[in-house]
Amino acid sequence: MSSAAALGAASSVFASPSDTVRIACLGMGGRSASHVSGYSKLPNVEIVAICDPDDAQIARSLTQFDKLGKPKPQTYKDVRKLLEDKSIDAISISSPNHWHTLMSIWGMQAGKDVYVEKPCSHNIFEARQIVAAARRYDRIVQQGSQIRSSKAVQEAIRQMREGLIGDVYLSRGLCFKWRDTIGRKPVEPVPAGVDYDLWTGPSPLHQFTRNRFHYNWHWFWDTGNGDIGNQGIHEMDIARWGLGVKYPTKVSAIGGHFMFDDDQETPNTLNAAFEFDENGKHKMLEFEVRHWMSNGEATVTDRSHNAIGNLFYGSKGYLAVDSYSSYKSWLGKEQAPGPARNEGGDHFLNFIEAVRSRKRETLNAEIEEGATSTVLVHLANISYRVGRTLHFDAKTMTCAGDAEANKLLTRAYRKPFVVPEKV
Repeated sequence: MSSAAALGAASSVFASPSDTVRIACLGMGGRSASHVSGYSKLPNVEIVAICDPDDAQIARSLTQFDKLGKPKPQTYKDVRKLLEDKSIDAISISSPNHWHTLMSIWGMQAGKDVYVEKPCSHNIFEARQIVAAARRYDRIVQQGSQIRSSKAVQEAIRQMREGLIGDVYLSRGLCFKWRDTIGRKPVEPVPAGVDYDLWTGPSPLHQFTRNRFHYNWHWFWDTGNGDIGNQGIHEMDIARWGLGVKYPTKVSAIGGHFMFDDDQETPNTLNAAFEFDENGKHKMLEFEVRHWMSNGEATVTDRSHNAIGNLFYGSKGYLAVDSYSSYKSWLGKEQAPGPARNEGGDHFLNFIEAVRSRKRETLNAEIEEGATSTVLVHLANISYRVGRTLHFDAKTMTCAGDAEANKLLTRAYRKPFVVPEKV
């Protein structure tokens, strides 16, 4: 147990008076703006602290509080100092992927509930540890899979469970997103106001370049998981949810980094296939990442060159879910229009309601669900990296007979930023 574990020993359900939920936001990059605006709209919720190792990110975030007419929060560079504040009830994490699990576990050990952006882990070992910590410390933990709170998508899943399109045997996740080259960036001094050691955290410490820093960290294996673990985890989660499965028995992925000669390590084009054998049923999930000009499929398309969403195929028809929280269905041989709906939801509100009620079953993306979908992302990336099909054993959470693949289930951690083997 880390030193953070002792911090939560005397925590109550709410450290703050008047039933106000006191939130701290960690990682103040682009995604954090949605966290700040989302919580700011909710009654009896107060953002009391923000944290980022880059002073410029803190300054930019503070201007958002000014525009919203909200009190300026306490600011921190080191999350460990923030977690010493026992008056904070929950943390909301929008840091780079390589920090997600460790921040979450430290937060839980300090008695905080956790909202963590997707993917909740940087590898499969972390996916297991974040769930174990949530159970060990009995915390409310939500993955930021926002579409899980969409009323329309929830209805689509119910309709499929009730047999709208018959026996659902195949789901398809689409992540066709316009991604330009990141070019090549030279090594340079760390910018003033940046604690690069803290930013790097659990990852190996590289020389500083702009491409390894804000946002483009997604495209390097030490900090990100490629677009399948960036935009794609949303669609992977829906594809698995709609198919009604958990872990695959076989995974195969091929792809590459096409068109651009730049610093990116992760593939910008990837095709992955997953086979499932559960409850006597054989099912399949397909996932595709494209990075440039592309067509859409069914109604999964938009005007900005993106096609992001899901398709489900059954014995009586098919159904499409798009990135705008809507679905449509087509039934029978004639493909007659079936039920459809367009309505979103409030994922931050769902989290806060569960924090108040202490009922984790009311979470729309409870951490075990989020971690399971995240494992599929990691398996696709591992298959791509080793260049072969994986045979996955869900009981041991390992790839049968594949030492090279199993080595990629975890990583070497840079002390003191170590995800614990025992939480």
